[in-house]
Parts: sequence; C-alpha cells; structure tokens
Amino acid sequence: MPDVAKHPQPHLDTTLDWVGMEHIDIPILFDAGDGTLRRASAKVGAFVNLTRQDQRGIHMSRLYLLVDKYLGSRAIDAPMLASLLRAFLDSHHDLADRARIRIRFDHLVRRNALRSGNSGWRSYPVTIEASLDSAGFQLELGTEVVYSSTCPASAALSRQLIQQQFAKDFSTDKPLEHASVLAWLGSEAGIVATPHAQRSVAQLCVRFIEGAPLNLIDLLDRAEAALGTPVQTAVKREDEQAFALANGENLMFCEDAARRIYHALDADDSIADFHVRVEHQESLHPHDAVAFASKGASRFR
Repeated sequence: MPDVAKHPQPHLDTTLDWVGMEHIDIPILFDAGDGTLRRASAKVGAFVNLTRQDQRGIHMSRLYLLVDKYLGSRAIDAPMLASLLRAFLDSHHDLADRARIRIRFDHLVRRNALRSGNSGWRSYPVTIEASLDSAGFQLELGTEVVYSSTCPASAALSRQLIQQQFAKDFSTDKPLEHASVLAWLGSEAGIVATPHAQRSVAQLCVRFIEGAPLNLIDLLDRAEAALGTPVQTAVKREDEQAFALANGENLMFCEDAARRIYHALDADDSIADFHVRVEHQESLHPHDAVAFASKGASRFR
C-alpha cells in the first residue's frame, strides 16, 4: 500500500518537540485510593518527539493501538504508565527518544454530609500526566477542589455595622435584658450586614515520590480539611447550618487559602513536589482573586 509519509519533502529540515494525538476516547480503570477500581471515560493525549529531520512524521496508529491495549484493560498506576511509554519509544526506536501521555477524566467520590448522616456523590476532574526521557520517568496527578471563601475584610466591616446597630437599638441608659438581646440577635435587625462569600476553586498538581500510589482521595481530603469549607452534596437544614458555621470559622483571602493548602501538602511525605493555584470567583468584583504556591523553586509543569 502507498505510504506518502516516506515521500521526499522540501521542508524536512527540523526536529519536532512533540507529535501525536489528543482527545483519544478510552475507557480507563482507576483506584482513587479506597481500594475500589472504577471505570471512567477518559480523553487521552499520546505523544513522542521526532528526532529525525529527514522523516516526515511518526506512526500515529502505533501510539493509538498501544494506548488502547494498555489503558483499555489495565488499572492506571505508575508501573503501567512507565511500561506504556517505553512501548511508545520501542515502536518509534528510530524516530523518537522522548514520550509522554496525558489522561483526563472525572472521578466520583462519595462524600458524607456535615451533620445529617446523609451522603452524596462529588465529581472531581483528574489529570494524570507521565513522561519518559533520558532523565527518567516522571508522573504528575492533577485535580481541583471547589470550596466557599468568606472575605475577612467584609466580615470585619459587617461586624462593625452590627455593633453600630446594636448601639442604636439598645440605649446605654437602660440595663440590658438577656431575653431582649437574645431576641434581637435572632432577628433581622441583629444581622444588618453579612460578609460576601464566593465559590472558589483550588487546582492542585502533585508529583509523588517513587513508588507512592496515586492516592487521589487522600490528596482531596488533605486539601478540603485544610480549607474547611468544601462544597457539599446532600444538604439538610442542619448541614446548611454547619456549613454556615464552617464559613464563619474559616474566613480567608485567596492568599490564606493558598498557604493552607501549601502546608497541608508539604506535610505529606509521599508528595515530592506540587503546584497550587487558587481562584476566588468574587461576588464583590467582576474580576477574580488568584494566588499561586509551589514547593519547588518554580512550577514544574
């Protein structure tokens, strides 16, 4: 059969950093750290570099068939991905010396309600990216946590307005009555101002030490516990009240959130390096507040 890729071309004078395919549809198996293999529909990118200036292209069909062979039947872990990337290079031994793969999918995790005893499913986006070259094998796991952030400055301003309203409603000339103050605190007059809060997103990308499992759930638990206000699934009134309390106990700017997550991830001995990006999607401004933090000197991706 004819192969036009072998025909001479006048512009064959450069190597290429990466060549391959994006958005390959593949069913994958993944254990998020709870011992349960779940199947998900993933989008995969598969690449090798092109070291030969005299060659027009790579063998993309070989990459596709290898992706289908490995990811379609075996659970994702570091040894399997390393083997897959070596197979990429073996299939292009005369063309490439670097390989990489990117796998994107959503993973469902069962989350308990704050107080009611109910539970519900949370979908977390997952990105797994692995590379193999002369420096060795590297693997990164990315995900994101959605949470509520209440502005500390707005909370302070709201407290001041409540104080002013209290001074207006209760004269210093009369002794305070416990029942009257309690009733006032439970009325709309007792909360004349509320701080602004917003849905916020923390994007995490970590590199585990060699031999550590891809423990997504532990990573999520660490980040959500550090923030204190992850979004909820099943919510009854007692859960909503507990969430309001959590917001009041965890006032934070985006800088605070980034530092909280930094310390939580830095305390995990299984994580070699990480990068964090937090975005507070402002309800006060039309723009967002963003902060970055990383363990290394710079972002490793």
